[in-house]
Amino acid sequence: MNKLTKSSKDRVLQGVCAGIADFFGISPLIVRLIFIFTPGSLLIYILLALTLPENRSLY
Repeated sequence: MNKLTKSSKDRVLQGVCAGIADFFGISPLIVRLIFIFTPGSLLIYILLALTLPENRSLY
């Protein structure tokens, strides 16, 4: 089962958007655009950056 983690390979700030994109199998650009254009998403991003574990698997 795929777990929601921060990405360690495709990071812009903390790897949150790339981790979400990996979890759902979509492009990180789409997730980043959703975070940019959704009101209140900065707080959600900060909470996810603080709580999501780092992806420790090797690619």
